[in-house]
Amino acid sequence: MASRPVAEGVFTAGEPTRLIGGRRRDTGKIVFPFPQGADGAGYDCVHLRPEGHLWSFTVQRFPPPAPPAAQSTERFVPFAVGYVELDGEVIVEGRLLVTDISALRIGCKMRVTTTQFARTQDGTDLITYAFVPA
Repeated sequence: MASRPVAEGVFTAGEPTRLIGGRRRDTGKIVFPFPQGADGAGYDCVHLRPEGHLWSFTVQRFPPPAPPAAQSTERFVPFAVGYVELDGEVIVEGRLLVTDISALRIGCKMRVTTTQFARTQDGTDLITYAFVPA
């Protein structure tokens, strides 16, 4: 089955998956995602660290409003969303892919991965980044 990123220029899909950020030329500050359009002119592209530490998280216990929710309320399963600090670079928000939400702990080591976000009408899987325990 064919797949493609839900948005271009946000992550690499290789092993390891890497998020694509920007390093501001005049200050060295790293941002994510890479700034688009004229805002990106002052940045150099950087592939961010593939691992970091869980900085904070919460559990989404009700379906987000549609769109872009891909699940109906009958099939909704609570999921974790958190901030992962890619050490020395930036803090990134993302979905946390875990089988047991109660096992999450602030400070635990996390790794960037990809996961299916949605499927188009032609059957193409749209993938996005997420984090899993390392």
